[in-house]
Amino acid sequence: MHNAPNGGPPRHFQQVDSPSQAVDRLAALYDEATTALRAAVERFLVDGVPPSESMRARFRYPELRVIYQPEGVPPSSARAFAKFSEPGVYTTSVTQPEDFRAYLLEQLEPLVEEFGATIEVGASSQEIPYPYVFESGDELGRGGATASELARFFPIPQLNLVGDEIADGAFEIRPGFERPIALFDAVRVDYSLRRLVHYTGSDWRAMQPWLLLTNYHRYVDQFIHWGLEQLRAGTASRLVLPGNVVIDCDASPEEAEAQAAAVVWHRFQMPAYHVVRPDGRGVTLVNIGVGPANAKTITDHIAVLRPHCWLMVGHCAGLRQSQRIGDYVLAHAYLRQDKILDRAVPPDMPIPALAEVQVALQEAVARVTGDRGEALKRRLRTGTVVTNDDRNWELRWTHERRRINLSRAVAVDMESATVATQGFRMRVPYGTLLCVSDKPLHGEIKLPGAANAFYERAIGEHLQIGIAALELLQTSRASLHSRKLRSFDEPPFR
Repeated sequence: MHNAPNGGPPRHFQQVDSPSQAVDRLAALYDEATTALRAAVERFLVDGVPPSESMRARFRYPELRVIYQPEGVPPSSARAFAKFSEPGVYTTSVTQPEDFRAYLLEQLEPLVEEFGATIEVGASSQEIPYPYVFESGDELGRGGATASELARFFPIPQLNLVGDEIADGAFEIRPGFERPIALFDAVRVDYSLRRLVHYTGSDWRAMQPWLLLTNYHRYVDQFIHWGLEQLRAGTASRLVLPGNVVIDCDASPEEAEAQAAAVVWHRFQMPAYHVVRPDGRGVTLVNIGVGPANAKTITDHIAVLRPHCWLMVGHCAGLRQSQRIGDYVLAHAYLRQDKILDRAVPPDMPIPALAEVQVALQEAVARVTGDRGEALKRRLRTGTVVTNDDRNWELRWTHERRRINLSRAVAVDMESATVATQGFRMRVPYGTLLCVSDKPLHGEIKLPGAANAFYERAIGEHLQIGIAALELLQTSRASLHSRKLRSFDEPPFR
């Protein structure tokens, strides 16, 4: 038995023999708690009977505890995750353990096999907010119940309990106290899972571990076309579209095209499209729209799913005379003028390019375009990308000129540095490949006729490059989770 923080009920823990038993136990406790909470809410909605104090004590997330007390010299590991910085007791509350089974096992198994850690599972002191156990979200209004009435008797989301202190390194570690084992606890994860559904228009479970983020809807049509091709080829098992429209491999080409065309994507702020593969190599495209605020918002929430990589594929303004419309820019540095993450990651913190991602993106450009050597150099420019929070930055050219010159920047956009900084912050591998859509400093501005001709020619190729880069990265996933993204004092889980 362990005393709970903040004066909560005592916590009872049971030692398990293996990581798989730990996940089984977490799943059983989670199912018991959510079933009890759902039943209590249903009862209240039907006959107005609130839960007793003893009943409410059951509405708690399960907790995972990993104890590491080494005897002798600790093992050395070059891996960027699933290792301990020092002896101690590491804990986190867990939500949806069955859906996170593969992730949990991947993290726990090395800690047990290599480091000899022991695992305990029990009920945490964190209550499960009642909205998180209703998938449909239609519990309000039934039986005349109001949000304030339900809040009197059932746990509700409390923003003071939801935060990124662990990810941001702002938590305090005191000698003899438990340490976090993961970047996000259960209430933070559940909060983001619901926000993902809201923003993307599809079940969070459809989100794939390999992601493309774009700032133009025109990429969506090409992605859907590619997804339908994967279905016909038998490579993908289903295509999930906004509104939870599911097209499976049994649909005829005509049926699939009709379903895709009927999707009402504009109901959702940042619609997501998922090509699901049974081998875990599925790809998701999210149209994040324009601006750093959107880029931060969606990556804040995607991060709790612990994706393997996210890449930004969108448009930019080329800054060099030698660039041509349709050329590519591979960002190897970012001049951060987005201002959206300055408090979490101060602007003087360097955001490094990840070698594995850079190599994959360059090779993907070569494979898709067929260009090599000097031809590739003419088509692909590597350099600094300015990410600006002002779409009309050109109107302040007298103020921007010196800073752009000093940075040696080759392109300007509104999302790339935010996506990269979020990857750095959340320990998610990242990269940026942009396509030059205009050159405002050289008289080639984005006008309707020229823009449409460019879109028709370039977008399909650009999207295929992003997909090809992810496929290359999938073959070297073990080295992708770089130690560049880990600090010296990290939670064991990636």
